[in-house]
Amino acid sequence: MRNLFWISLFFLLTTNFTVLKSAEKEEYLKTNWSFKGIFGKFDRGALQRGYQVYTEVCASCHSMKYLSYRNLAEKGGPEFSEAEAKAIAASFEVTDGPNTDGEMFTRPGKLSDKFVMPYENVEAAKAANGGAYPPDMSVLIKARSGGADYIYSLLQGYVEPPEGTSLDEGVYYNKYMYGKKIKMASPLSDGIVEYSDGTETSIEQMSKDVTTFLMWAAEPHLEARHKMGFKAIVYLIILTILVYFSMKKIWSRVETEV
Repeated sequence: MRNLFWISLFFLLTTNFTVLKSAEKEEYLKTNWSFKGIFGKFDRGALQRGYQVYTEVCASCHSMKYLSYRNLAEKGGPEFSEAEAKAIAASFEVTDGPNTDGEMFTRPGKLSDKFVMPYENVEAAKAANGGAYPPDMSVLIKARSGGADYIYSLLQGYVEPPEGTSLDEGVYYNKYMYGKKIKMASPLSDGIVEYSDGTETSIEQMSKDVTTFLMWAAEPHLEARHKMGFKAIVYLIILTILVYFSMKKIWSRVETEV
């Protein structure tokens, strides 16, 4: 009886804890992602706009160390022209060297260069952000539960904290953040960037565009993988049909002999 009591008590406490945690969790915002599904493809316009948002808003704190400027012109990505990608790379100063005098120097970026890092090292990043390290965005979507929906929601989740909630200096309330508290101020505001294609720069639109860009950064071969998957499914369907008719023909002979 004693064992049964403790088992029941444990089950009750665990269930209540789960219910409370579920009640606290906010349901992520939903939107139509062009890259979802077996036929999913990246929206080129969204990728180019998302890169602009990243460059003008996010790049001052967040790195993308696994991307090179040449990736911006590759098929399956933003697909800037080679000339555009070269111009983008050249707009950044890259530290290189040493030269013949043994000194480091700066030069315009080239297509082969990795995206310029906003800080020299991790400690410099922490010092500039109140002790918090801005995570690298190269594979951020894959590193967060909820993926694209989570990042999209987080960027729009800054609200006034509930009554009675205390926030330390430099901490902000975000209803989609784990623990509801985040050390990053809201990065987006309506009109903070100006799209060259005339698309409205609302917080919702910019959140969707930069999330699409981050999804491509994390899965640059997504479209090729979708195509391969579709071809594999077609192949398996054809193979199944051929096997079915072959077996039917074989068994028809057996039935005839019987």
